[in-house]
Amino acid sequence: MEVLEFLRDVLQQPALLIGMVSLVGLVALGKPFHKVMTGTLKPIMGYLMLSAGAGVICENLAPLGSMIEKGFSITGVVPNNEAIVSVAQDILGVETMSILVVGLVMNLLIARFTKFKYVFLTGHHSFFMACLLSAVLGTAGLSGVELILCGGFFLGAWSAISPAIGQKYTNKVTDGDGIAMGHFGSLAYYISAWVGSKVGKPEESTEKIEIPEKWGFLRDTTISTGITMMFFFMVAAVAAGPEYVYTLSGGMSPYLFAIMAGLKFAVGVTVVYSGVRMILGDLIPAFEGIATKVIPNAVPAVDCAVFFTYAPTAVVIGFVASFIGGVIGMLILGMVGGVLIIPGMVPHFFCGATAGIFGNATGGRRGATIGAFVNGLLISFAPALLLPVLGNLGFQNTTFGDFDFGVLGIILGSLANSFGSLGIFGAIAVFLLVLIIPSFVCSGSKVINQPDED
Repeated sequence: MEVLEFLRDVLQQPALLIGMVSLVGLVALGKPFHKVMTGTLKPIMGYLMLSAGAGVICENLAPLGSMIEKGFSITGVVPNNEAIVSVAQDILGVETMSILVVGLVMNLLIARFTKFKYVFLTGHHSFFMACLLSAVLGTAGLSGVELILCGGFFLGAWSAISPAIGQKYTNKVTDGDGIAMGHFGSLAYYISAWVGSKVGKPEESTEKIEIPEKWGFLRDTTISTGITMMFFFMVAAVAAGPEYVYTLSGGMSPYLFAIMAGLKFAVGVTVVYSGVRMILGDLIPAFEGIATKVIPNAVPAVDCAVFFTYAPTAVVIGFVASFIGGVIGMLILGMVGGVLIIPGMVPHFFCGATAGIFGNATGGRRGATIGAFVNGLLISFAPALLLPVLGNLGFQNTTFGDFDFGVLGIILGSLANSFGSLGIFGAIAVFLLVLIIPSFVCSGSKVINQPDED
């Protein structure tokens, strides 16, 4: 049992997963020891830097959400992946861990033997999805080995299929850098990119916004993010009132607390950017070893924050537009008598920012704004529809926040409610067809949705 617990802990650490991938790739390429060592440690340290920045972001988003709830008298369900998973571990700990292990193995087998060559490297999101699957499949009546194998298959299959669905958009974002989206908010990002292509022009990029010389300091991402977030925090602090803000600030002046929280948030974003550069600088060259020796043509699917450096201005625009979409989505749910989904700051920042980046790649500033706004609506409605299929977890005051969790959970839950376990096995058959058919259709060794090599 101790070995399983150690393995579970390792598999929940994306930094170690990325480090192991780099290690295998560098060894496969026959690099000398000193290059193997540095090429393994740098991606690990880069991801730890990314995580540290994300921690600062989340730490400062929490009081912002509390002030908004208090200031505007909102009560309801707050989507947060970490919160719902921590609650679930008392009920579904063994099933979640087992599905995670089986799912990661399935992902590697699918990447090795099918045209879906995507290796999903965002370990904590794999863990979240394993938890969702254990809840939904358990509610459908599956248990024991049957539940673990079915859940592991869905996890491994979706880890390979979801990056492929929108790889053409990811290539636009990265200008063909050879990475894929490894985040379970992916469908909303691809929808944002599609919306962007309909409403705007990619040449009108957010990164080309002309700023007068006296406002030139706004081109500095850290400064512009800090100013934007100070404004958000200040409005929320005023709305919540000084007495309530004192309970969050530890006695600090409420308005000074708002200013400092906004600045700390901007520093967190900057740390994320630095970590991303360190990851990509060594991971991509090392991954060539995986792609050539272990899993031919393998493509790394990485966390959404890795894409932030491709369009920093779209990150801020995407967050703001997604949050506005979340507020409007909450009001619509209230009008139709649904469960109020309070906009969670964490999903709206990370998912909204990424949706803005993808919308910008296809539709410029209009695409970034409208695409991220649509993302905000999607991650309001999907969690509300997901709650009824989560069984015991549906009674908690939180739920999964990112769009793919909602889509997969709603589909599998609806199939189980209508057809029982037969509905789940039918979904497995569909996934198998999706994975197998391209092997007979695609010629040569072309990766699904990857551009032809020159």
